[in-house]
Amino acid sequence: MLKALSRAAVAAIALTLTASLAPAEPIKHYAQSLVGKVKHGPDFKHFDWVNPSAPKGGTVRLFAQGSFDSLNLFATTQGNAAAGLTLIYDSLFESSPDEPTAHYGLIAEYATHPDDYASVTIRLRDGAKFHDGKPVTPEDVIFSMEEIKKADPQRRLYYANVVKGEKTGDRDVTFTFDSKGNRELPHIVGELPIIPKHYWTAKGANGEPRDLSKSTLEIPVGSGAYKVKSVDPTRGITYERVADYWAKDLPVNVGQNNFDEIQFTYYRDRVPAFEAFKSGSIDYWAENRASSWAAQYDFDAIKKGMVKKDLLPTERLASMQVLAFNTRRPKFADLRVRKAFNLAYNFEEANKKFFYESYTRIGSFFDGSELKATGVPQGRELEILNEIKPTVPADSLPPEVFTVEYKNPVNTPQTRRANLAEASKLLTEAGWTNKGGTLMNAAGEPFTVEFLLEGEVFQNIILAYIEDLKLLGIKASVRAVDASQYKRRTDDRDFDIIVDNMSQSISPGNEQRDFWSSAAADGMGSRNSVGIKNPAIDKIVDKIVFAKDRDELIAAARTLDRVLLWNWYVVPTWHLPAERVAYWDKFGRPAKLPSQTSSFLRVWWVDPAKDAALTAARAK
Repeated sequence: MLKALSRAAVAAIALTLTASLAPAEPIKHYAQSLVGKVKHGPDFKHFDWVNPSAPKGGTVRLFAQGSFDSLNLFATTQGNAAAGLTLIYDSLFESSPDEPTAHYGLIAEYATHPDDYASVTIRLRDGAKFHDGKPVTPEDVIFSMEEIKKADPQRRLYYANVVKGEKTGDRDVTFTFDSKGNRELPHIVGELPIIPKHYWTAKGANGEPRDLSKSTLEIPVGSGAYKVKSVDPTRGITYERVADYWAKDLPVNVGQNNFDEIQFTYYRDRVPAFEAFKSGSIDYWAENRASSWAAQYDFDAIKKGMVKKDLLPTERLASMQVLAFNTRRPKFADLRVRKAFNLAYNFEEANKKFFYESYTRIGSFFDGSELKATGVPQGRELEILNEIKPTVPADSLPPEVFTVEYKNPVNTPQTRRANLAEASKLLTEAGWTNKGGTLMNAAGEPFTVEFLLEGEVFQNIILAYIEDLKLLGIKASVRAVDASQYKRRTDDRDFDIIVDNMSQSISPGNEQRDFWSSAAADGMGSRNSVGIKNPAIDKIVDKIVFAKDRDELIAAARTLDRVLLWNWYVVPTWHLPAERVAYWDKFGRPAKLPSQTSSFLRVWWVDPAKDAALTAARAK
């Protein structure tokens, strides 16, 4: 017979059982990363890619192309927003340009979420405030999510699974999601820029209610390290550093935001802007032309050492720069036509003629990462394809997806004739006939195509491609327009082919809907410039969004890569794993720059000694 337990013993057992059954305290995420662990611990003093003692001061003068007519960053379907507006807004978490998917608490002190990712709770940092001195509140955060989704079609898709925001404490906001298992949602909520509810719900200077979905030239209120100082819609915009910026001493900001003023001057195109740089009216120049980099940097200031020229390596995922077809137009709805254009594109000749053989042809939407599809599908990739195949139309998944590794066509003297012959055959199969050197359809209409460009940067390259297409009987032309016309036409999907840049991350997620989904195809301002409406791709995107772990995400991303490439939606062009920059020698920068970008505005500074020496040299 067991001895009776004492009351103290019974109480101790009960206390132990209660503790074991109580829910675990949620982890307070001071930082978040979608791949691995964050680099810096909770007690870090500053990032290791900054100079914490960087001096503050000076002015930097930059170039912007085209024109602007709005200071509303979020009215993406109205007007052209001014360059640099992101400088005035803080987000809940701040990204790290040294860690591809990491960000650290800024307005947010930390975030918590349940294991099933059904919601996220944000604790706001005490002391966060807007430029007008008012504190950032849970109401501001909820308002920001609701109103930015309404105003910006891209963010509407990006935050589509966020269905409710509510105040759950004096400094707490909880966002509820419409599904479980979306590992990225707590992270993307952290990217939300915060706007002041009191400002946007009040009347503007004109006496009318403010509207986040409409363009305006009224200077907005933000909470970031900079605020708008002056505006000239015909010339430019100037930002000034906020002297009492509430977050200036946080570890996430130490050694950053060092310029007192940042000026953007607008030029119609890059030619007069580069002349302004050479004369000293612009301080910093990011060069995007290989030919210019090779041949146009022999001016006097370079020779005298007053202007420096650097090639700064980066480790970021290669950006998928492409010639994008508008498949909403019947002639590009046919895969065979798109493939023919790919076969005719002579990258090898362009690389020699225009790029001094400095570029690499890009061959994947995730080039330079483990997400790139290689070989033929196996394992989980093949399983995903076989799961989807019976549920979608046959033409959604070209047969090559299953059996052939995608590789870009290569045009050498030995392969050029065969590639053009195959392209001609494909066009014939698609219903086009070459009559006297002109490609015609059954109705007797010629095959015409217009390349729409913003400015003249790509014009010579496209003109060379037009000569290639002429060999197939295609009558092509190029039209270069200014920034406002380009935005209007691309927003309205009024183009045949454009140059597009489909930048990805090593942790793709909800943004893939905006790039590829059928829902985004007809959405004004979405990144689905191609107009893809492919049920198979819709299903693969869902696999990415709801991937339960990294292995599943990799398999789904590789599957997406294959299906996009074998549908020939774009003509892949080229990339350079570095930044070409030139600058007047008045700047300092950290000994170690972030791995993903040179982060000029974020971590460089005006060196007083260099600035004085440069001023003296110019005066001679």
